[in-house]
Amino acid sequence: MNHAFHARRCALAVAVACTLAFVAPADAGSDPAPAPAAALRDGQHDFDWMFGSWKTSLKKLEKPLTGSTKWIEYEGTQESRPLLGGLANVDEFVVENPALDMHVRGLTLRLYNPETREWSIYWANAKKGVLAMPPTVGHWTNGRGEFFDHEEFDGKPILVRYIWSDVDHDSAHFEQSFSTDEGKTWEVNWISDIVRTAP
Repeated sequence: MNHAFHARRCALAVAVACTLAFVAPADAGSDPAPAPAAALRDGQHDFDWMFGSWKTSLKKLEKPLTGSTKWIEYEGTQESRPLLGGLANVDEFVVENPALDMHVRGLTLRLYNPETREWSIYWANAKKGVLAMPPTVGHWTNGRGEFFDHEEFDGKPILVRYIWSDVDHDSAHFEQSFSTDEGKTWEVNWISDIVRTAP
């Protein structure tokens, strides 16, 4: 056997093996890297369906987070319109319960952030005349809008959730809920159903 040829063949095999070991990724054999996340959906027009005039039926839990099951019912109207070329919108909300001499008048301001693709929702009650803080922030997925924030209620830290669902051109359903355990359980305390009365 040609010992020189054998030596050269062995040296070549060692060199190839070393090269492969050097260029192989450190995590060879592990799961492949995840694919890049899909581009976030542009939600700038997610509230366009709301523009116009609405009849509103509201149920409000009288004393949230107390175990109370007493609801107060209201009827009224809502007027919604776009601002800032569609990057914001506002609605005026007026409901009352004549039998109890109770009414709620408020303003909702929604601002869209094109960078995060999320909406920030601010509420102002006419009795206080200020925008409540912090905003409730979130987005729409498959026709359902979910928005969250952390607040205090009667001295307790809570997580607040808004949900818009069952939306079509002429009607929609809204719920506000509170959670005292970071979203493990929820108590619904505001239910609103709106029906369109004019474009």
